[in-house]
Amino acid sequence: MASLPSEPGRDGGEILAAAADGDLDALVIAGVDPGDLADEAAALAALEATPFIVSLEIRASAVTDRADVVLPVAAVVEKPGTFVNWEGRPGTFRTVFELPGVESDLQVLGRIADEMDVHLGLPDAAAARRELNALGRWQGARDAAPSATEPPAAPYAGPGQAVLATWHQLLGTGRMSDGEPFLAGTARPVVARMSAATAAEAGVADGGKVVVSTAAGEITAGVRVTDMPNRVVWLPAHSPGCEVRRQLRAGHGTLVSLRSQP
Repeated sequence: MASLPSEPGRDGGEILAAAADGDLDALVIAGVDPGDLADEAAALAALEATPFIVSLEIRASAVTDRADVVLPVAAVVEKPGTFVNWEGRPGTFRTVFELPGVESDLQVLGRIADEMDVHLGLPDAAAARRELNALGRWQGARDAAPSATEPPAAPYAGPGQAVLATWHQLLGTGRMSDGEPFLAGTARPVVARMSAATAAEAGVADGGKVVVSTAAGEITAGVRVTDMPNRVVWLPAHSPGCEVRRQLRAGHGTLVSLRSQP
């Protein structure tokens, strides 16, 4: 009977930290864009410190650029599989296009395991689903529910400053939209949203240009005056010309400076 390990494994951040410290001999990476991670520079440094990298991918990326071996895998429409949503609920999907010779991630991982003399015994997605179902639900102790506490105080924003609010839009600069100019053309424009009072303090008006900056860099975007709290500015996290993590080294809740573009 299959069983779960008794000890918890590393999460993504812990894996990258171990790689950066030189504690890992190799990494197998499938479909990860370092630009989507909280600290892209740290993730890339961890990859540079890893002696051997195997990348499972469908297109060139920052990971394939650093990989020792790149194994192409089927795209989503070319294989069956399972997505897990943010609630942990699985949803299955079937193959849409049958392409001869194209292998799924499962098949490629199975071949790697065979070469390591670790035989998974999972010839297809149906077998993998059966094994997952056999594992059943977690029967061990669960973490205690978090206690209700006051959220951390936002940093104080003075005149010419704002607290950054940011998230990914549905269409941005994600890797899956590479080479799709017509799809990209339907994306929302990059704008900086702020209240009228915040815009006035920064010396900008609706439709003008504002420079949002930190010690790491700056982003220039058009202004859209929006009904929202004062001294808060919103930017898309991962859009053309607006890469919040990469350009500002910032995230949700970071204190930024605002000024009008001359």
